[in-house]
Amino acid sequence: MTDPGRAASTIGRPPHLERVRTVDYHTAGEPFRIVPAPTVPIPGATVAERRQRAIGDTEADALRRLLCFEPRGHADMYGGFVTPPDDDGAHLGVLFWHKDGFSTACGHGTIALGAWAVRSGLVPVDPSGVTDVVIDVPSGRVTARVRTTDDGRVGAVDFVNVPSSLVAADVPVATSRGELRADLAWGGALYACVDAASAGLRVTPEDLVDLIALGREVKAALAGDPRLDHPSDPRLSGLYGTIFVDDLGTSADGGPHQRNVTIFADGQVDRSPCGSGTAARVAVLAATGRLGDGQALVHDSIVGTRFHARVQERLTDAGRDAVVPVITGTAHQVAESAFVVDPDDTLTPGFVLR
Repeated sequence: MTDPGRAASTIGRPPHLERVRTVDYHTAGEPFRIVPAPTVPIPGATVAERRQRAIGDTEADALRRLLCFEPRGHADMYGGFVTPPDDDGAHLGVLFWHKDGFSTACGHGTIALGAWAVRSGLVPVDPSGVTDVVIDVPSGRVTARVRTTDDGRVGAVDFVNVPSSLVAADVPVATSRGELRADLAWGGALYACVDAASAGLRVTPEDLVDLIALGREVKAALAGDPRLDHPSDPRLSGLYGTIFVDDLGTSADGGPHQRNVTIFADGQVDRSPCGSGTAARVAVLAATGRLGDGQALVHDSIVGTRFHARVQERLTDAGRDAVVPVITGTAHQVAESAFVVDPDDTLTPGFVLR
């Protein structure tokens, strides 16, 4: 019988990982593990270049796996390496990661980074009570607009995203539950948005196993579709996840009230309403007339947490009608950790069970 520890050790023991310090947050229930000072070099002139190099870099990927995989993490862990920004116009850069690699965008992570940057003193509190933390991410430059009280405590954070757009509407997708219809939308990453009821499901914990399986099906069925190609940067191409939506009617201001769960990467579940996914939903709803200027999308998660989202600006991006979405949520610190590697530990960098 094969020793699972020995099997895992064939991944290779990562260098420079004797002690890695992290600050852990959650945004609306979704984890975000911040690594303020990564212990491996990640070269590149821009954050987008660093992501490309990290994907194929043994040391950077080993650090990702160490902090994401069990026993230090889990299959749904999410985090980011803080990096220098692209230029002096931003306060910091970040490489987002999850169990399957490095992502192009992460709204819940941006909200957490904004709260962390202000709480840690990296970005001084603006006396006005609204502090902009400007962050370079692989898909562009975003802002975490952090609101503080008179005594300096962090409250809500507005995530001002890159331009977001409806890429294709009502796309047929063949699945084991019959032909479904998906709206393809860009919110810093590309998502397929599907009405959960059309598949005989609801966005509830009871249906989560089926939602995960169907999310993987939808992603696999759309693989290779030319509409998944980014119009200007091939590094941003591909479908990141499937968003299942329950329509809950209208909110107090007449805007839509919806509940969603985002199944991203390879079956990973977002506990929050998903920041970049919410941006994609704003793009769909604005393009179809469901979300008007001055209205808010009330966006609930599968665990009952909530984002509010609105259109800040309408514009044209890469030849498409687009919007600049603003998503509001909260993030809270849950831990400060120093992860270590025992030289005798054969389960390094770790494992995942799905």
